[in-house]
Amino acid sequence: MYAKFKAARFDAEPYAQFVTAVGEPGLEIGCGDGEPLLTLRRKGLDVEGLDSSGDMLERCRINAAATGIDVTLHHQRMEQMSLPKRYRSIYLAGPTFNLLPDDETALQALRAIREHLTSDGAALIPLWIPEPTLSDEFGVTREAIEADGTVLRYTAVSEVYDETARNRVTTTRYERITPNATDSIEREWNLHWYGTERFEAMCSEAGLSVTAMVDDEGRAVSPQATEFTVTVQPG
Repeated sequence: MYAKFKAARFDAEPYAQFVTAVGEPGLEIGCGDGEPLLTLRRKGLDVEGLDSSGDMLERCRINAAATGIDVTLHHQRMEQMSLPKRYRSIYLAGPTFNLLPDDETALQALRAIREHLTSDGAALIPLWIPEPTLSDEFGVTREAIEADGTVLRYTAVSEVYDETARNRVTTTRYERITPNATDSIEREWNLHWYGTERFEAMCSEAGLSVTAMVDDEGRAVSPQATEFTVTVQPG
């Protein structure tokens, strides 16, 4: 479930620029409840969305209908993606790829991306190497209020950080508070990460060629980079 509790809103412009430069149709993997996907649709770009969470896709449909936007959505996991068309541009908004639990699943996802790209297409994959959560952050509740007054609360409870396995598993508690009810769920977030060289090797194994690895300013990154965006093409 890529975006069950989507805590971040991403600037749509870099993704709009990517789709415009590479070409349409486009596909957003991990679209969640619709951002930045719906912004790109408002710009008139031919972009579809994919997510593993049916609940989030339903929210995306509601958000799209509220603003009169037509959008095509697919309920599938990225590593099991099997869609009836190919795309010139595929992107993940933020480091959604880090939610895949291990290298094997990640390789399956890269192969699926490769199979859904046109021969002249490209994919944009942001990645992140997370630090351990600071000890004084456990038990601290963060709160956000949505436009309808719904209160969303997030609390980190505990964590296992394994540099050898390249995994950070954080137990978290989420609360959704409305005037009528309070929903609470506790779950584990597994972030799995890759260094630049390992990820490039995995892309090659999946039949993809890395054409760029850059930071937020568009500058080429070093092998020690902890946050970078990868552009790949069928290779």
